[in-house]
Amino acid sequence: MPKYVLIGLVEPPSPEHQEQFNEWFIDQHIEDTAKCPNFVRGSVFKLCGPHGNGATVSGYLSLYEVEADSYEQAESVLNAWQRDPNAWEGRRKHIETREKYGTMPLRVNGSGWYEFIRSYDGPGRG
Repeated sequence: MPKYVLIGLVEPPSPEHQEQFNEWFIDQHIEDTAKCPNFVRGSVFKLCGPHGNGATVSGYLSLYEVEADSYEQAESVLNAWQRDPNAWEGRRKHIETREKYGTMPLRVNGSGWYEFIRSYDGPGRG
């Protein structure tokens, strides 16, 4: 089955929203999304510095590994999953947290599906 990754470049909308972002996005949203059918793993990374002279466009990167026949299928399954308030036992808390803040406490700087092409193991893999 083809493999895809869904990448999101996100951050809190302002420094004042950091705690809300941490609670809703890092502590709940990543796990909630990773529970979606076809999803293998969900991870989040915090930017710690630039690489070379490249621009940094976001403070956080979310990465979801997905097995699906197409990215369109994965997107469809994810959309249905996110609309279902009873999708899994942790969904109610996730919804309540969003409702507590009145909105999703994040800014999306970019997002997209990428199809797996090839990977190589390096010497540090243990």
